[in-house]
Amino acid sequence: MTSTALARMKSFVAADARRLGFCATGIADAAGSPLAGERLAEFVANGRHGTMGWMPETLDRRRSPRDLWPNVRSIVVLAMNYGPDEDPLAILDRPDRGAISVYARHRDYHDVIKGRLKELAGRLVARAREAGFGDHDAKVFVDTAPVMEKPLGERAGLGWQGKHTNLLSRDFGSWLFLGSIFTTLELEPDEAGRDRCGSCRACLDACPTNAFPAPYQLDARRCISYLTIETKAAIPRKFRAAMGNRIYGCDDCLAVCPWNKFAERAREAKLVARDDLKAPRLDALLGLDDADFRALFSGSPIKRIGRDKFVSNCLIAAGNSGEPALLPQVEGLLADAAAPVRAMAVWALGRLDHGRALRLRPPALDIERDETVRSEWHVLEESEV
Repeated sequence: MTSTALARMKSFVAADARRLGFCATGIADAAGSPLAGERLAEFVANGRHGTMGWMPETLDRRRSPRDLWPNVRSIVVLAMNYGPDEDPLAILDRPDRGAISVYARHRDYHDVIKGRLKELAGRLVARAREAGFGDHDAKVFVDTAPVMEKPLGERAGLGWQGKHTNLLSRDFGSWLFLGSIFTTLELEPDEAGRDRCGSCRACLDACPTNAFPAPYQLDARRCISYLTIETKAAIPRKFRAAMGNRIYGCDDCLAVCPWNKFAERAREAKLVARDDLKAPRLDALLGLDDADFRALFSGSPIKRIGRDKFVSNCLIAAGNSGEPALLPQVEGLLADAAAPVRAMAVWALGRLDHGRALRLRPPALDIERDETVRSEWHVLEESEV
């Protein structure tokens, strides 16, 4: 391609991306990032991926885009803004409500973005053919494939990976969904983003569970997003009080970033928070059966964790709430069919009415066979508050 043709192609991509609702677009070459690869390898070697077994399994393919697809020559990285219309941390002061991460308060972003990436990729390939560049191919990715999207976003000039390991933008702050188009076209790459965090450590200091061992490092095993979404194991007791009323994900490190002074509200209607998910009542959520859960979260990313995990998270929030009105529901869930729910009901009851929990322990242990639930009953101590 000539330089003029390359410039026209990039202009086409940027304009079509804006038409489809993307707020930023950049081009990265297909070479891997040595620093990103080293950080990922260290993350896995230290076991910081927790129970996410797919991380070590896909480690080699993540190091370089060409390890994933040898034919790729350029990568179009796109961002879609999902900025909230209110302070996402205000909900933390309402203990009778559940705090849901901003990104999960409406439609699943995978569904919103992937179709538009496919449309843009198809138009890009067709435009290249019409311009006489021959037949080319393109593949689209949104989070679910072994693609290091945040380092790619930095390489494409969309921003930089902050100390909280997420991508930051001078124009949109923290609230960005990322997607990418891998193509066999040779497009001119953009200048990489430059780290502008400086000496700020607001995100590191805001983490309720101290999930950042150092700037630019994350220990997922301590991260509330991992604990409430990714792991199926019981959430360790040492993190439960710090979770407060966070029942799906955590926005603290994103929300406190000073660069959010430039952030905008989401323009895509499917990413604007549903009113019923901004501050849902814990008593309503604790009463969800499987059918209710599926109906409430149809089309939402929350649906993928399942009712049992979600209600377990809500029970931790109930235990932290100090709300006696939640006691009947918590006690009722001691007999839930799902062991993870029963286990967290024990913990929540111990927090809300420790004496009542101790009185119920002997008969409960007579019939309980699940070891995780039994261990929750056993650790109830007279001194616990």
